[in-house]
Amino acid sequence: MIRTLLFLGMIAVLTGCGGGRDAPRRAAVSEPAVTVDPVLSTKEAKQLFGAKRDASDQSSAPIGSYARGCLAGGAQLPETGPTWQAMRLSRNRNWGHPELIDYVQDLSRKAAAQPGWNGLYVGDLSQPRGGPMLTGHRSHQIGLDADIWMLPARNLSLSVAQRENISSISLRRSNGAFTNDKWTREHHEILKAAASDPRVARIFVFPGAKVRMCKDETGNRAYLRKIRPWWGHHYHFHVRLNCPRGAQGCVDQSAPPPGDGCDEAQGWVDRILNPPPPDPNAPPPTPRRELTLGDLPNQCANVLAAR
Repeated sequence: MIRTLLFLGMIAVLTGCGGGRDAPRRAAVSEPAVTVDPVLSTKEAKQLFGAKRDASDQSSAPIGSYARGCLAGGAQLPETGPTWQAMRLSRNRNWGHPELIDYVQDLSRKAAAQPGWNGLYVGDLSQPRGGPMLTGHRSHQIGLDADIWMLPARNLSLSVAQRENISSISLRRSNGAFTNDKWTREHHEILKAAASDPRVARIFVFPGAKVRMCKDETGNRAYLRKIRPWWGHHYHFHVRLNCPRGAQGCVDQSAPPPGDGCDEAQGWVDRILNPPPPDPNAPPPTPRRELTLGDLPNQCANVLAAR
């Protein structure tokens, strides 16, 4: 049983973890003192959060970091709108911070202005209360991540059953080193619009797409800094928003390196085409441990316990 104690004027300090340029920035987070049942704290967080079907009745707040946190007072993206449809509704992952819901709707209107597109097919956002997911993503935990399908959204009258069975399209060739013949200028413009919004921290897409955009862009290149090469991300691109202003419990990532990042993306492509030989002395990878409730910020216990 989760018990919320009286606030005693104490704060707990939470730091982001992980290294690398795309890892969360270490930051202090203040939160009320919370105690969690010792047994519950050892439970897999994905089981606890995956069981919640609705958002908590709290003020909206992203809590923790993108891959270690939760979402209070989540908002739901309507299943269908004038310029979008949420896909795979059985997953119940069309939830996010209100800033993300607003962003997705804004981007869908920009996509609808592209030839051959009536808007967007929107993949996973977050679970109703965020947190680790039962399957798939390591991130998408605080309501500030969204997957946008690469499939042009021409039909916005898909049934629930159709949204379960239709698939997106892959735009990669040679294991992600190049784009294939399904890549269009419209994909370029939608990604550009997505990255140009000041609310965006970064966008993940397969390396060949970033290199292609670098070669094709003839105007302002500033937005390319936010387009980040990453494994996979050829059936969809992944948008990540900055922590909203005033969200004290939210841990931002450090900003991408200066510049347009095009040389870095080319380096990814070069390594795909000419992979380095395996190191026989490299230690075996450490199995990844599932996060427990005790691994998350203390406030996530309140999010679970709320109505």
